[in-house]
Amino acid sequence: MQEKPKNNVIFIVPPLYVIFAMKRVKDLEFFKNIREIREFEFGVFYYFEGLVISEMKEGALFNWEMAKKAIRAAHEIFGEDQPIAYISNRINSYTVVPGDWVKFYKNRHQLDFYSVVGSTQGSFASLVLERMFFQNSINQFSDLESAVEWSVHKIKSRNKKLGILPQ
Repeated sequence: MQEKPKNNVIFIVPPLYVIFAMKRVKDLEFFKNIREIREFEFGVFYYFEGLVISEMKEGALFNWEMAKKAIRAAHEIFGEDQPIAYISNRINSYTVVPGDWVKFYKNRHQLDFYSVVGSTQGSFASLVLERMFFQNSINQFSDLESAVEWSVHKIKSRNKKLGILPQ
């Protein structure tokens, strides 16, 4: 007969949270390719050749009117006919006005490639909602460098197919 231990000890281990230090656009080697930076009251948008990366401000409430400002800036920089890749670098927590998702969806044709970078629970939770509207055309990354590499590769491939020469 096996003896029971006299002192029952229970170890309670708190959940382990791994916090990744998310890189900002300005931290990347790729930043040297910047064409223009636009700062808005809701966030900063970085414009590269055929690529836009956003970093929204902490606590921003992002709506369609704000999105139109960033889109107008892209048209000023790239022209209206050039499709673009977009990366949302979710370094901060922010909210998108739920009623504006339909407007984002209706204008999705302006984005050839859409990526989200984020390692927080909230960023991936909102990704689920976005996928309802964008039907799995969103690529999810945990680091910005991978998202940029993927986007640049896609832009080059698309331009080659269309016969567009690099600038």
